[in-house]
Amino acid sequence: MQKIAADADEKFRQMIGEPVEPLLRRLAVPSVISMLVTTFYNMADSFFVSQINTSASGAVGVIFSMMTIMQALAFTIGIGSGNIVSRCLGMRKREQAERYVAICFFTELILGITLAGIGLLLGDRLVYMLGATPTIAPYAKAYARYILLGAPFIMASFGMNNLLRFQGNSFYGMIGIATGGILNIFLDPLFIFVFKLGIAGAAQATALSQMISFTILTLMCNTRKACIPVRLKNFRPKPGDYRRIVYIGMPSFARQGVVSIANIVLNFAAHPYGDAVIAAFSVVGRITHFLNSAVIGIGQGFQPVCGYNYGAKRFDRVLKAYDYSLKLMVITLLCLGIPMFFFAKPVMTAFRRDDPMVIREGTRILRLQLAVLPLLSQITLSNMFSQNIGYGFRASFIAMLRQGIYLVPCLLILPRFFGLLGLEFAQPVSDILSAVTAFLMTRAILGELREKAKAEETRLAAEASGQAETAGKPAAEETAG
Repeated sequence: MQKIAADADEKFRQMIGEPVEPLLRRLAVPSVISMLVTTFYNMADSFFVSQINTSASGAVGVIFSMMTIMQALAFTIGIGSGNIVSRCLGMRKREQAERYVAICFFTELILGITLAGIGLLLGDRLVYMLGATPTIAPYAKAYARYILLGAPFIMASFGMNNLLRFQGNSFYGMIGIATGGILNIFLDPLFIFVFKLGIAGAAQATALSQMISFTILTLMCNTRKACIPVRLKNFRPKPGDYRRIVYIGMPSFARQGVVSIANIVLNFAAHPYGDAVIAAFSVVGRITHFLNSAVIGIGQGFQPVCGYNYGAKRFDRVLKAYDYSLKLMVITLLCLGIPMFFFAKPVMTAFRRDDPMVIREGTRILRLQLAVLPLLSQITLSNMFSQNIGYGFRASFIAMLRQGIYLVPCLLILPRFFGLLGLEFAQPVSDILSAVTAFLMTRAILGELREKAKAEETRLAAEASGQAETAGKPAAEETAG
């Protein structure tokens, strides 16, 4: 027990005492790698499936909506619980942190089993609800079946990865996520082409890889001394616990949930233009998600620094972490986006070499979205920052801007006036409006935090002054005597 307390004290000293910039880089790098690997193997799925035919490529985009719903629920519980865990550790309340770790883990498993059951019962109706065309539907059904069977492991893996990150142990999360991701990249072509399982093989490879990630992450949580272990005896949830988790995690649900809704709306809006346009949007979505995952990884490195220091009332360090993270995000997206802009056509050709329409429309869609890519820095960090310091409603609102509040109306309105070009411009227009709104909302929150930082600095100065006076008074009396 003393060893655990010593480790917790050491972690606390690191999170509130180590210089912000190197601390943030150290935590962000494993998170960035985890996110890049995760989204890369999702992109690999899309790449290998696209070699089958255009309809199969479109099916991956259709089922992406279902996978996003799973991620939305998993991130709601995982980030909500993880945020509470980091604050509890910042306030030296380890027993409470242990309870929320157990609540997160077992709730994710239960939710995964429930979603799998619902999805399998819906059967054929599910893929049509997600926006599949009659030619895409057979491929979508084959892909969805195995993803649903892997849902409990997928969701629990997301939960554990978030718990490890918020404890400042993102390196261990990276090992679990990266191992499964790399394995999936090798299993995809093996199952699809060698074993001749087609699109079902891609889904089986994904499900198997996620099961292996789940196993590794579980071992990391329960064998590493720096990590809070998962214990069934600590699974004692109360309604208030879930209210708190959902309130904090709701921005994540809003962010991921609206992605699913927007993707479904996009699939239906693209129906008049055929499977090739749906496939083009599917491929571009995976590419931009891959690029944006680097920014999300930086934000995930920012979150434990923010949570610990906000809990310890080190508001000055929270502000420094915010400023540094924003700069890092912008530079990262510029470095990734500029080369991709010039090589957009070769990239699209690699996915669907035999379909000129996918290449032509996909190249234009990709370049339009890359032109505004750096704006995602402001949107992403504004959401994570406001969520982490307890501004749940504002964080949820910011989370819904890009893929919901602005995008869905753009998808419904612009094509009526500009046809396919309007559909392709919908996301860039939404990104511009979302970044401006997020900036204005976050500026107000930053102003409030600066006031708190000044007040805390004044309080500490007053305490230090009072202690100096108390220490000096006996000495003065002794001299007088």
